[in-house]
Amino acid sequence: MTAEPRASRFVRPRGDGEARRIRVSFEFFPPKTEEMEKTLWESITRLAPLEPNFVSVTYGAGGSTRERTHSTVKRILAETALAPAAHLTCVAATREEIDAVIGSYCGAGVRHIVALRGDPMGGIGERYAPHPGGYRNAADLVAGIKRLSDVEVSVSAYPEKHPDSRTVEADLDMLAAKVDAGAARNFKQTKAFAARCGASVPDWLAERFDGLDEDAATRKLIAAAVAAEQVLDLVDRGVTDFHFYTMNRADLVYAVCHLLGLRPNQAAGNVAGHGHGALPAREKERA
Repeated sequence: MTAEPRASRFVRPRGDGEARRIRVSFEFFPPKTEEMEKTLWESITRLAPLEPNFVSVTYGAGGSTRERTHSTVKRILAETALAPAAHLTCVAATREEIDAVIGSYCGAGVRHIVALRGDPMGGIGERYAPHPGGYRNAADLVAGIKRLSDVEVSVSAYPEKHPDSRTVEADLDMLAAKVDAGAARNFKQTKAFAARCGASVPDWLAERFDGLDEDAATRKLIAAAVAAEQVLDLVDRGVTDFHFYTMNRADLVYAVCHLLGLRPNQAAGNVAGHGHGALPAREKERA
C-alpha cells in the first residue's frame, strides 16, 4: 500500500467520507516597547494571509497587561480580517472589575474569550488564592462570561498534572467543569519553563538540541522540524485543530503551517496597510 503524501494531509477525510480541513490558530502577547510592537505587527502581517481560525492575545497575571492586551485586540479588529480571542484571568480582581473588562471586550467587538485562572501574583511556585470578591477559578470565570455575553469561550488543559491539583483525575474534573460552565474549545497550555510548573521535557527532545547552545540558526531549524514532526503525527491520529504559540515571531510557525499544506490566500486582493504592511481587509459583514 502506497503511503499517503504528507502534502495532502492538510485535508483529512471524515468518517462520512467528507473532507475536513485542518484549522490553525495563533497566539500573541501584547508588546511592551515600540520595537516589540514592530516585531508583533511584522509577524501578524506574515501570518494573516494563512487565514487562521482565530488569533489570541495573552493577558498578564493580575491584569498587568490589561490595557496593552485590550489595545492589541482592538487594533487587530480594526486593521485586519483576523478574529481575535482575548485572554482573561481571574487573579487579583473582583467580579465587578472582571465583568467590566468583559463588557469592554464585547463593546470593542470581541466574540471569543480565552478564560484562564491565571498564575499567582508571586509567580509560578506560589500558592494560588482566589480574590475574596473575585471568581474562584476558570470554571467560575467561564460561567461569569456566559452570564454576561454569548461569546465563544476557550479554556486550557494542563499538559501534565497541574501543580495545584492532587491528582490527574482532579485536573480532568476541572476541565469538565469548565466545559459544563459553557466553554466551547480547549487547548493544551504549554509553559516556557516546564520544570517550574511541574511539567517534564522528554529526554529525546532535549537530546535534539545537544551541542547547539551557541548555534541559534540550527536550533531554529531543529525546532521547526520537531514541531512539524509532532503536528504531522497528530494529523495522522485524526487531530485537525492546532493552536500555535508564536512568541510574536512568525518564521517557525509559518514553516510548520507550510509543511501542513497551508498556503496564503492568493485571491486576496484588498489590503489595508495602515503603515504596517499589507494585511487582509476585514470583510464588511464582520465590521
